[in-house]
Amino acid sequence: PLFRLLEAQLQDQRREHEEEMEALKNQVDLMQEELEKQQQAFLQTLQLSPEVQVELGLQNEITRLTNENLDLKELLEKLEKNEKKLKKQLKIYMKKIQDFEASQTMVPAERRLHDRNMQAAVQRKEKDFQGMLEYYKEDEPLLIRNLIT
Repeated sequence: PLFRLLEAQLQDQRREHEEEMEALKNQVDLMQEELEKQQQAFLQTLQLSPEVQVELGLQNEITRLTNENLDLKELLEKLEKNEKKLKKQLKIYMKKIQDFEASQTMVPAERRLHDRNMQAAVQRKEKDFQGMLEYYKEDEPLLIRNLIT
């Protein structure tokens, strides 16, 4: 069983390795094709007159700058969206701070009343009952069984 498990793991690793190699081969092939296209374009450019070479160079630079501008516009839109979201959160937090500060500046009498109400609520929750237990006669066997267990 252990041998079979190890053999299965080895086969899985071999399969993963082969898949990775295939993906890398495909990537190399694509890069070679792209390189060949660029070399052909370069050779064709060299055969053109200097004026046409300059014009093609300018067109390529314009295309590159246009793409870069589009990327920057997209980034700017994302940042503006994030800024709006953060401003909303800031407003919410500022409101919470104002509410908290308002509760801290209560008139002392109001605060004492508020504190007493809080203490009364806490005292009620912490009350410890001692003494007799009230139950129905028909629940007695169940109660005794629970007490024993």
